Amino acid sequence: MLRSLLTRLTQGHRTIGYPRQAPPALSDRYQGRPYADTSRCPNGCQACVQACPVNALHTNNGQLEVDLGACLFCTDCQTACPEKILEFTPEFRMASRDRKGLVVPLAEKGAITPEAFSREIRRLLGRSLKIRVVSAGGCGACEADVNVLSTIGWDWGRFGIQVVASPRHADVLLLTGPVTNNMELAVQKTYAAMAEPKLVVAVGSCAIAGGPFAGHQSVRGGAEQVLKVDLYIPGCPPHPLSILEGLLQSLNKIKH
Repeated sequence: MLRSLLTRLTQGHRTIGYPRQAPPALSDRYQGRPYADTSRCPNGCQACVQACPVNALHTNNGQLEVDLGACLFCTDCQTACPEKILEFTPEFRMASRDRKGLVVPLAEKGAITPEAFSREIRRLLGRSLKIRVVSAGGCGACEADVNVLSTIGWDWGRFGIQVVASPRHADVLLLTGPVTNNMELAVQKTYAAMAEPKLVVAVGSCAIAGGPFAGHQSVRGGAEQVLKVDLYIPGCPPHPLSILEGLLQSLNKIKH
């Protein structure tokens, strides 16, 4: 016991200071919100659009747009760009309450901030949020970044957020994966077992739009094909900061 206490004193405070402090430095390899100065893009060039494996890039009224919900952040578009004007920025704040809010101009950059849940929902939840996580056919990457939020370095329990084993104790159903046909019934039963009010959060490109499995006969193609989604957190996988930021913004717990 004494050794444990001495070790704790030696280690000091291990939890990140975010959101009260600036976010910790992200790895140089982190690929956040894509951006391109499209004014320098050659007329008619569709190299990035054609290179995208999931059709996340498209032209709308002459303007290049990116669907962050479908984007795999794989950098194929960046590699294909002949002018090398497309980049993936360090911006991790990309959550949205509305699916359409994830379709944004490629020439814009900066944070995407979700609207808070209704005041009534927040009043009922109080300062506690219980989450039931369901991997509906995910590869394990999104699940890993959700799990890390319970560790000492992140400790989302300090915000009243806790993962629970039973859907009967949950306020939120957090879904990862494209929702395979074999998992559809399990997802529906989990949601049905939750008490009202209940929310659904789709984490990762698979849960939002099917990811690389979109259109496959064995998957439904995302959570919204099965349930109404209340919050979308894009990424492949989303950084733990993206997940934490999206939830805290929706709960109106932080202001930037």
